Order: sequence, then C-alpha cells, then structure tokens
Amino acid sequence: MRNAESNPLIIESRTDDTGRALLAVRGELVHGCDEALARALAGLPAGIRRVEVDMSGVDFMDTAGRRFLDLLREYGERHMIPVAAVNWHGQPRDFWELCREVEQLRRAMATRPVIDQARGILMATHACTSHEAWEILREASQLSNTKLRTVAASVTASAEDASTAPPEEVDRALRTAVARVRG
Repeated sequence: MRNAESNPLIIESRTDDTGRALLAVRGELVHGCDEALARALAGLPAGIRRVEVDMSGVDFMDTAGRRFLDLLREYGERHMIPVAAVNWHGQPRDFWELCREVEQLRRAMATRPVIDQARGILMATHACTSHEAWEILREASQLSNTKLRTVAASVTASAEDASTAPPEEVDRALRTAVARVRG
C-alpha cells in the first residue's frame, strides 16, 4: 500500500441476461489486488460468456496492476471467453510507462557491471579517461550495429581470455573508435 490513507480495493460483481459478468473495481491496484480479482472471478456463476472489468473507480495502480491484468487475461484464456478492462481514466498510460521504465532500469542494472568493466579495461589498455572509454564503446556499438552491452561483453571476455577475440566487425569497430577518440 502507498500510505495509511490508501483506498483499499473493492470488486463488486453482477451478471446480465446475455451471460456477461461485470466487475466494478474501486480503489487501488497494489500488492494483493490479483488475489481480490481471483476471488471475484472464482465467485462467478457457471456459463459466463464474457467478463468486463470496469476500471473507472481505480484511483491508483502500481506495477502490481500488471499481475491483475495478467490474471484477467489468463482467466479468459482458460475459460475461452473474451475479457476486457474498460473505462480507464488515464491509468493505463501511466501504468504502462511505469512498467517500461522499470524494465529499462532492470536491464540497465543487469548490464551496467559489464559496461563498467569494459570501460575500465579500455582505460587501462588505451590510457584514456572514463569518458573516452564510454565514447569508444558507444561508437564501436554504432559502427558495428551491435548492442553496447554486447560490445562491452566482448571487450571483457577478450581481456579475461586472450583466445576469445571479439567478433571481427566489433573488433574493427573498436579499433576505429579508439583511433577516432584517441586521435
């Protein structure tokens, strides 16, 4: 929960004559919200042909909202019925932007050590500054059309084992980048 004033999640359900279940969600989609949805879905009567989740009452959604939506999708797949989350008020854009940002940060954290190691190796090998080493990696990545983390991994692998040379296009790009930056 965000704070002591958070708005707990409430899910009210009803069905209509067409076999549609409408789940009205009010409150915050935070940790544990998927459990509330699971209970609501489990309580639906047999023979439901469609599930709509009305999101107009959602005040806040953090990354736990992703699990909520995944659970809804899985329910539809398992029961072979259409499901939809409708009546959003700006939350999905904010939510998906947050998810993308979290994923980018996770990737950056995972690749940062190898990039920093490669910079250190380039600094020691070519007597350059940290900024110059970064420029060498960046330019080699662009010249070889190879992801920067892949170029960095090639540099560290070749430093650990001299018989592990970078791929030819990466090696050529590294030599070109070193010459440009150090030239």
